[in-house]
Amino acid sequence: MDFDFALLLVLVTLISGIIWVYDKVSLAPRRQQKLNEALAGAGGELPEEAQDELLREPGWIDTGRSMFPVLFVVLVLRSFLVEPFQIPSGSMLPTLQIGDFILVNKFHYGIRLPVSNTKVVSLNEPERGDVVVFRYPEKPSVNYIKRVVGVPGDRIQYVNKQLFINGEVQPQELLAQLPPKRPLQLLMQENLDGVSHQIFRDTKRVGVVGEWVVPAGQYFVVGDNRDNSNDSRYWGFVPEENLVGRAFAVWMHWESFFSLPSFSNVRGIQ
Repeated sequence: MDFDFALLLVLVTLISGIIWVYDKVSLAPRRQQKLNEALAGAGGELPEEAQDELLREPGWIDTGRSMFPVLFVVLVLRSFLVEPFQIPSGSMLPTLQIGDFILVNKFHYGIRLPVSNTKVVSLNEPERGDVVVFRYPEKPSVNYIKRVVGVPGDRIQYVNKQLFINGEVQPQELLAQLPPKRPLQLLMQENLDGVSHQIFRDTKRVGVVGEWVVPAGQYFVVGDNRDNSNDSRYWGFVPEENLVGRAFAVWMHWESFFSLPSFSNVRGIQ
């Protein structure tokens, strides 16, 4: 079963906020009233320990009240500013490694409400070459990360493992053969409408061939590991409302649960 962390965060923040308000409006005044009555009955003098006991919140109130500010800040940061993601697959090699932890700018393409992903403020539009996180159209509960190669109105062709955008080939330059003596992967430098980045081409696999025209309000995305990526060449376009944000940095790499996190390769994403 898919785990919707955004929904859980909203619900927990809401519950803790209700507890905080309920305590402030109702329970705290009652505790103060009991203290005042006790002071009056004791002639204005009451041991400090007794006063503290009368003002002490129940455990569940104290937990909710103390958690609310932290949860609220996390909710705002994660929903409207920056959200962390982990790369679970190799579809974006060599740009992103399995185990990379990335940061995604949530407001670059507009401000959206948490959970529903409804846009309330429009800002920038995705451009060719942007690395984006989006909700997989065939299963919106799952987040994917790919590179935008086609914007609305573009005619995309993929022939002989090369991209053509509106009839113009996107140049590729061979950087290395991996491994050198028996090349299986070709490391290429691709220039995508002015955005230079590296891609992998697998010599063992036959490349898909196709042509697509990007509809209004949708985007064509592919992985940098061109022959090992489930992307728009197979399942179609990404609707604008599925966009989560623009990936802009790798801040940590954690290979596995039994290894130590590494911060030695912090970098921007091109």
